[in-house]
Amino acid sequence: MPRKKVNFTTACGSPLPMGVSRTPQGYNFALFSRHAEAVSLVFFRTKEEEPVFELELDPYRNRTGEVWHVLIKDFDPRLRYGYRLQGPCDPSGSGHFYQPDRIMLDPYAKALSGGSDWGVAYRRRGRRPDPLASFQRRCLYIEDDFDWEGDRPLNIPLEESIIYELHLRGYTCHPSSGVGNPGTYRGVIEKIPYLKKLGITAVELLPVAEFNELENTRINPATGERLKNFWGYSPLAFFAPKAAYAVNGRNGNQVREFKELVKALHAAGIEVILDVVYNHTAEGGADGPAISFRGIDNVIYYLLDPVTREYLNFSGCGNTVNCNHPWVRHVIMDCLRYWVMEMHVDGFRFDLASILGRGPEGEVLADPPMVEKIAEDPILAHTKIIAEAWDAAGLYQVGSFSSHHRWAELNGRFRDDVRRFLCGQQNSVAPLATRIAGSSDLYGHNGRQPGNSINFITSHDGFTLADLVSYSRKHNQANGEDNRDGDNHNIAWNSGVEGPSDDPAVVALRRRRVRTAAVILLLSQGVPMLLAGDEFGRSQQGNNNAYCQDNEISWLDWELAERNPDLVNFFRGLIALRKKYRLFRRESFFAAEPPPGQAEITWQALVPGRQDWSAEARVLAFQLHGGEGEPDFFVMLNSAPAARVFTVPPPPSGRRWRKLIDTAAAPPADLVAETKARPLRRPQVTVAGFGAVVLCC
Repeated sequence: MPRKKVNFTTACGSPLPMGVSRTPQGYNFALFSRHAEAVSLVFFRTKEEEPVFELELDPYRNRTGEVWHVLIKDFDPRLRYGYRLQGPCDPSGSGHFYQPDRIMLDPYAKALSGGSDWGVAYRRRGRRPDPLASFQRRCLYIEDDFDWEGDRPLNIPLEESIIYELHLRGYTCHPSSGVGNPGTYRGVIEKIPYLKKLGITAVELLPVAEFNELENTRINPATGERLKNFWGYSPLAFFAPKAAYAVNGRNGNQVREFKELVKALHAAGIEVILDVVYNHTAEGGADGPAISFRGIDNVIYYLLDPVTREYLNFSGCGNTVNCNHPWVRHVIMDCLRYWVMEMHVDGFRFDLASILGRGPEGEVLADPPMVEKIAEDPILAHTKIIAEAWDAAGLYQVGSFSSHHRWAELNGRFRDDVRRFLCGQQNSVAPLATRIAGSSDLYGHNGRQPGNSINFITSHDGFTLADLVSYSRKHNQANGEDNRDGDNHNIAWNSGVEGPSDDPAVVALRRRRVRTAAVILLLSQGVPMLLAGDEFGRSQQGNNNAYCQDNEISWLDWELAERNPDLVNFFRGLIALRKKYRLFRRESFFAAEPPPGQAEITWQALVPGRQDWSAEARVLAFQLHGGEGEPDFFVMLNSAPAARVFTVPPPPSGRRWRKLIDTAAAPPADLVAETKARPLRRPQVTVAGFGAVVLCC
């Protein structure tokens, strides 16, 4: 017998706050839409497809300016809701895209129903398959009643940070992870002891805002399996954590489980940085689904060609969010504040952040309001803000994204220059020195410092570190795009054999190059970012664009950590060394012209006092002069195939150089504790081809 439909007692309500909020009088709903001609609130019970009530809002009584609102006095917060909007649908004319046959998501929804089981499509009972069914979601009211037990932001200074980028599902989904709840927020909680022992200070999570992993329609040509949107760079709702990452992602529990993850990481002294996507949405191009923004106010939320009204596509994903429209700026700021205030996150990495600086016709703005607003917002004053300073249309702003000291940037120049050196390319030594010293050419103006540079060699987007030394070209056939996808410019060298090899010489060279890369990354000025799994040799089989691979290509194989404990220990030792000594994490750049006898860093080639910045140079060494009781360090790097002999500079009076690190040495001699490091017997040190040696005194 069908259940009775509900009826509500209503009042006109308030235009603020946006979304749904509980008041002493009832529950207030508010939605912005400038161009809608009629708006209805539609309510559903759990697991029921037909609405139980549809409330048409009175444009006189329930509208203030451009905000539609209503107060429901006897609302049952267990109900799901969405909006039906009516207005013109004229994409090539006015640009409006109203679709009253579809229920739109509230842009301010804090949680969505549906999608709680990863990879399981929503099915409409007794109806023909709907191509939009996998996008079917409803909005939930969430009560902000989580007990944080006094949890507060850690506020670790950026220059003190060591960032660890991971995919929330991929990190623990592999059977070898050994966790009780693989692929979930709680699964990551179970790995906190490992993270703490590794020594990182922050995890950077790939997108956790709701997305539809089933939107990918491609097939793996080798297996016939349908591919997924694994990475999640396709948001459905900016405010809502993904339900499928929860053990119980129903009835809003995903919000609680995400908060439990943040709280547990904070208790371990680890910050949480979110990879956020405000440059495009899952609605895609003109042939994409109407989910939320498109059917609420298309011409406000997206960049449209002023003549054709086609979507401007600077994101490479079909649409571009109109970030510098005053209202869209307001939504983005509310979202960032929510994640900080209510979810307690510590920072954001902005995907394709250059789009935040584009104007209404896609033009690059000189002083983008969105970029400045994020930097100057008082709520975000201690929140880490990191820009991926480029977009998919060729705009590359590394070093010039913003002059504001608050903005850090993913330093793509660091990645590329280090990779060139690791491959032994010409013209790589001088640029490498600039990167090691903190990239003053990029950030040494307008009051910025080394901490504005987020240094990385690998990330989710590209080769892993093991693949960087094992493949010279991408192998993305499993992505179903005939190997056309992914970057062709990898600056990678396979060490002599493409792919897996059991040649002892090749294996030893790869091992050495990985360790040398780790030395450069963790002993350079700036903020290091590691890719999860690099510390134990994870491979993606040469796939440099594994966005669609929900399988062992993307999942971390934790057996590698057991098979390669020496590599894990090498990373741990480097991280500990960096954290122990301030001269690896300076707050300011090295003085360009220090007073006589007060040099902070000294460069050389093979012999002290002789530098070689020529195109043919293959070696680089530098001495970091300790201060305030810290030792000196001397780092030697060799990108030539053959070993080179360095003459080390005289140590400070009364001290002796001791060898801490040799990336060519067999473990445990590759990195030894300072108390066990042996003094040099002579001032010459041999550094193997593509190797590194670090001394201290």
